[in-house]
Amino acid sequence: MPVSLRVMKEFILSQSKSENAVLVGLITKSQNEQKTKEYLDELAFLADTAGAVPVKRFVQRLETPNNATYVGPGKLEEIKQFCKQREDEYAEYLADYKAELANARNKKEAQDIPLPPDPRIGMVIFDDDLGPKQLQILEKELGCKILDRTSLILDIFASRAQTDTAKTQVELAQYQYLLPRLTGLWTHLERQKGGIGMRGPGETQIETDRRIVLDRISLCKKWLEQIDRQKATQRKNRGKLVRVALVGYTNVGKSTLLNLLAKSDVFAENKLFATLDTTVRKVIIDNLPFLMSDTVGFIRKLPTHLVESFKSTLDEVREADLLVHVVDISHPTFEDQIRVVEETLNDICRDMTVRDEHRDDRNGYNRKDKRQFERNLKDQGHSKPMLLVFNKIDNYSFTPKDEDDLTPATRENISLDEMKQTWMARMSNNCIFISAKSGQGIDELKSRLYEMVKEIHTQRFPYNDFLFQKYDEEMTEEEA
Repeated sequence: MPVSLRVMKEFILSQSKSENAVLVGLITKSQNEQKTKEYLDELAFLADTAGAVPVKRFVQRLETPNNATYVGPGKLEEIKQFCKQREDEYAEYLADYKAELANARNKKEAQDIPLPPDPRIGMVIFDDDLGPKQLQILEKELGCKILDRTSLILDIFASRAQTDTAKTQVELAQYQYLLPRLTGLWTHLERQKGGIGMRGPGETQIETDRRIVLDRISLCKKWLEQIDRQKATQRKNRGKLVRVALVGYTNVGKSTLLNLLAKSDVFAENKLFATLDTTVRKVIIDNLPFLMSDTVGFIRKLPTHLVESFKSTLDEVREADLLVHVVDISHPTFEDQIRVVEETLNDICRDMTVRDEHRDDRNGYNRKDKRQFERNLKDQGHSKPMLLVFNKIDNYSFTPKDEDDLTPATRENISLDEMKQTWMARMSNNCIFISAKSGQGIDELKSRLYEMVKEIHTQRFPYNDFLFQKYDEEMTEEEA
């Protein structure tokens, strides 16, 4: 394998070794201190999911990120000194370990000496996307691996992808992320200075790699188009069943809820992005069968090319008859998560509508008409019926206010009953509070799903097509 491809493969493939990580975030005009803390908490969860161990956080207040180093020079020097301090600690641990080995009387005693801990920093993770020049400068200054939020999510996706569809989607996203960052991999092949005898071929290796990556992106897109056609054929063969899609933020319990309702064994774990593939299962409530699909979860600051790559998976959302939005009510910022999911759903539905409108236009389309069509869709979102399901009520906790406390109530002072009344009034009783883990509220959820799915079914099939007759388990004496 050529050296260039080996470098690219090592850059893309995920490493399973556990490493110490430093997290870096900014407080800006559009992102206050509280929101930065929440983002870094989520970034720490992402790092833990990827196998890293977050050991320290660095936060700086800036109007805008530094174009060269993301943070200011003072904060960059502080991070650098922290990494150097950890290197010195490891050198001391290693010297003590070698001294103990030298003093060991025999081989068995030497084997009983524990290995020293490794406090060295393996990577520095930034909460926002970094440009190619920023990556190059930061790697040179800090002397360790530099990751941003997108590359960390891509690493998690690469480790979680199981099926060919998910692997193709992840590979496409990885190459799209890698394409503008190829220059930093080939600094030893930069153009030479001008002058007689100094003219050379230039960055031919970078151009070769860029051509390879572009060809691979084109091939992945062709594979995804073929997958789209296969998925469309599969959806057509599902008969006349009503389709219900579970949507929501990552790690809110969608897969656990699907397992409970469909009595299936879909993989579920308390990790971010445990599900990358859309899983469809048949659910029967009373005498009404329907299809329920589990989709990939959303997250704040979701990279654009990730959404583009996973649109073939999210076609299930667009073609669903009913959306069940699952929310983790025990999360302190669940309202922001609801907003992120709604915005992402609206963007996906708009983009898919534009894509489908012009996909089969053989004679082309007028650019003016396309712009007008997109403007009409700008303020439109999905118009599907939605049921809001608040999950994990068994983990919900609050701190009651003292009677003599006259300060305004905060989110931490609201009880679960007050939360129910607030959201039921806001959603016109179109929300349910459950715990998929303990089973609380599941009967109410099934009853509500039965009503909503039956309404869609009877409107579509007024003659009660294939809806089997409902029989009581116990017959009366006259019927017997």
